[in-house]
Formats: sequence, structure tokens, C-alpha cells
Amino acid sequence: MDVAGQFAELYGYEADGVFSAPGRVNLIGEYTDFNEGFVLPLALPHTAVAAVARRSDGVLRLHSADIDAPVAELRVDELTPLSPYGQGGWAAYPAGVAWALREAGHDVTGGADVHLASTVPTGAGLSSSAALEVVMALALNDLYELGLTHPELAVIAQRAENDFVGVPCGVMDQMASACATEGHALHLDCRDLSIRQVPFDLAAQGLRLLVVDTRVKHALGDGAYAERRSGCEAGARALGVSHLRDVPYTELPDALEKLTDDTVRDYVRHVVSDDHRVERVIDLLDAGDVRGIGPVLTEGHASLRDDLRISCPELDLVVSTANAAGALGARMTGGGFGGSAVVLVEEVDADAVTKAVVEAFASAGHTPPRVFPAVPSAGARRVA
Repeated sequence: MDVAGQFAELYGYEADGVFSAPGRVNLIGEYTDFNEGFVLPLALPHTAVAAVARRSDGVLRLHSADIDAPVAELRVDELTPLSPYGQGGWAAYPAGVAWALREAGHDVTGGADVHLASTVPTGAGLSSSAALEVVMALALNDLYELGLTHPELAVIAQRAENDFVGVPCGVMDQMASACATEGHALHLDCRDLSIRQVPFDLAAQGLRLLVVDTRVKHALGDGAYAERRSGCEAGARALGVSHLRDVPYTELPDALEKLTDDTVRDYVRHVVSDDHRVERVIDLLDAGDVRGIGPVLTEGHASLRDDLRISCPELDLVVSTANAAGALGARMTGGGFGGSAVVLVEEVDADAVTKAVVEAFASAGHTPPRVFPAVPSAGARRVA
């Protein structure tokens, strides 16, 4: 993507810099982030790239190579969550970052010209929105010399999505995009935002992690995500803890007995057990038993399907077909209701498993899925 050249053609002058931020896929730990629990995502080679130039007149101009729309022009000092750009459309994500930086006391009021392009599939549960937010935060941090760390940029990006766009997401997506490193998965504690880079060199083990994009689009702003978040919060209140992170896995059976709402009970069961699954996967990776994480992934899918109820027929078909065709394990990943699944396979079996999934989709009359390897990649960075 020649975003610098496109920027010059669009705006009539050269950009000050070009920046990149990746999408992510989550290996394990779903809906645990806003419960202050644990997650284990990795960055993808698919990125949002932004060519950006600083302005001094307070104007923010936004353009996307991927959207058939004119340049959006607004003023930084007039941005609010209730403004026309505050609650919908692609421009809400970068505009929200400028707003969140301003609200946090950082002087970005001079504005900027921005041209964006992305290879992160949208609606696939691979954090295309977080990539947009993080690349915008990184660019403004650099050009305005704000001195923020990458974790701090992730928090700014999360606030943009929560309070400007209106999606009550946790911080995992933004932290993965901002802080991941090549060849590693990111073990993130969502309570204190401490991170550990966990070696995840699948090729050296003769393994491959496939992403299967079902092409079933999901939209987290439709209320289903928020309903599950509020259900988790209700469960924490009923159990007398601030967040479900504080319910020990060993005490889960007793905790479930105290809950009278069946739906809340199911949500609590998923979150507490998925936190435990993250810890199990970390232990297996630390022990060098990468193949051993496969059954944990499949177990996680069953929990997402049955307790959290965020799967769909296409995702279930990926998991059942892949496992029947010889995969070591599989599960849906991301916010659910569509999107993608991850499949851990022996490298020699990757083509056969892919073929089985594609044929199963064809037999079921589904749109053909997109299948590609998840290669643990670098996080946000300046590239020019």
C-alpha cells in the first residue's frame, strides 16, 4: 500500500510520517478482559496504515482508501461523542482518538491530515477497529511529541471506542495492536495492564495456526456485547466482588450455587473458566507443550457456544469439521455472532484441514470462508 503517495495525491503535499498498527487474533481468553482477567492474543501481519501530517489550524481531515466516501473534515475542538462523527461510521474511530487525547489533557488541537488504508478484514473479529484507533494514536503521539507509551496509547484508543464510538469493549484489542511483538503471544493481565511476551514459534514446532474467517459479519454495537458485559457485572455484584477476576476457579462451583439467574450463572461460568484456560495454556507453552493447548482451545469453544451463547452455525461447523479432519484443536475467536475461528494444526495437515472446512461450507450452502495462517507479528510502529 503506497499510502504516502496516495496522501500526496489527495492533499497536495507530503505526509510527515507513515504509521502501522496490526489487527489481532485471540488465542484464548474471551470476554475476560472487561472482567479484569487474562487474555492471550497475538498480532497479525494484517495492518492499518496511516500517512499523517500535522496541521496548525485545528482542522482534522480524515480519508480512507477502503471506503467510498469523501474526505471527512471536522474541528478537533468541536469533537464530542454526540457530534455527527461520534456514534457511527468509520471516521468515528480516528476522530474518537483525537477526542480522547484532547480529553486526557494532551494538546492535539492543531489537527492533522490523515489518509488510512487497511488489510485487516472488517467484521471478522480480528480487531479492524482497534487497528484504526491505535495507528491514529501512534501517529498523533509521534507528530505532537506527546511522549506516551504504547500501553498508554492502547488505553486512549480503548476510551475512544468506549466513550466516543459507543462500544463498551475491554482493552485487549488495543493492547495487542499496540504492544505485541513478532514471534510471541501477548499475555495480558487486564487488571494492571502488565504484559509478558510468550514465545509462540509455531513453525519451529511443525505447527500452524489457521484463521478461518467465516465471512459472517458481526457488529458489536448491536447490544449483544453490552448485554453480556452487564450480565457479568451483575454476577460480580451478586458474588460480592468488584470483577469476576476475583472469583477463584477452585471456588466456582460454590459461586454458581449462589446465583439465581440462569443466564448470569452461565456467563460467570464461562468467564471464570476461561480465565483458568488462559493460565493452563500459558503453563503448557512454558513447558514447551504447544500441541497440548489444542484440547483447551476446543474446550473454550464449547464454553463460548453453550454458556456465553455467542457462536453461530458457521463457527460451530469450522470447529467440528477441523477437529474431525485432524486438527489439534479449534475455537471461535473475538466478539462472536460471526467472525473467525482459530485452528491449531500440524503443518503437514494444514491443507487437508483447510480443504475439509471449505468443502463443509460448500455442502452447507454457506459463503466460502477465507482461510489464512496467523503469523505472530509486530505491534504498532512508525514505518516511514
